[in-house]
Amino acid sequence: MPTGRRAVLRIAAALGATATVGVFAADRYSTTERAAPVTGAGSGAGGGPAAGPQARARLKPSSYRLQPMTAYAPPAFRKALPPVRQRPFLKMSGVGRSMVLTFDDGPDPRYTPEILAILRRHGCRAMFFVCGEMAVENKDLVRQMAADGHVVGNHSWSHPLIPKLRPSRIREELGSTSDLVEGILGSAPLWYRAPFGAWNRHSFEIGAELGMEPLAWTVDTLDWQEPGTASIVRRVLDGAAPGVVVLSHDAGGDRSQSVAALARYLPELIDAGYSITVPRR
Repeated sequence: MPTGRRAVLRIAAALGATATVGVFAADRYSTTERAAPVTGAGSGAGGGPAAGPQARARLKPSSYRLQPMTAYAPPAFRKALPPVRQRPFLKMSGVGRSMVLTFDDGPDPRYTPEILAILRRHGCRAMFFVCGEMAVENKDLVRQMAADGHVVGNHSWSHPLIPKLRPSRIREELGSTSDLVEGILGSAPLWYRAPFGAWNRHSFEIGAELGMEPLAWTVDTLDWQEPGTASIVRRVLDGAAPGVVVLSHDAGGDRSQSVAALARYLPELIDAGYSITVPRR
């Protein structure tokens, strides 16, 4: 082959190799640029990523491809909050010949176990509005309430007079008790009752934000005054009617009369055709 033709072929081969290396280098550079995170504030003057450990981190191609998909994931399901009430429920409607028994201020290891045993003996469910400061010391009793099918409600943490508190304190009283019950049972209370039956606008608003409905009562046994077992029994039987909500206590003082009265009036209510139930939610 003439010397001139050989020289031309060598030059052409060299130019082809140089072009191939350039193509691979350009492709590698563009891939690196695509994988680099885009930053706003803190970027360099040339528009590249800011200096530092984050600038050296590179996403794997598979992670980069998945990023746009995760941005369109549906939001987590949230249960609808109840409306903000202007007054609490005083009785249950549409429950037929049924009544609701409620117990406030507990749980108390001296009286709550006896009340639970009486209810269990008669196959009845009730509502227990617990105070956080009592529940935190008696978590096993709270679990027993739920295990027996009773409804555990929120009665604040320390039983204060709600209208005297700032909204932040009301939120703390109700929120801390709901958090405690949720930690014990796995679900937060759906009902709450203001201590002393003293409600205000802020308590209704905060209760609704926490997912709770307000429940008061129809018949007050006045057992907190310790009027005697017979007096408590008479008030319950005289006030018995469909949908009635009965207020009693299982803590906050000597509740031996409340326990003895329950053992007497509960079988009489059942014999009179009443079903002891709890509200649905």
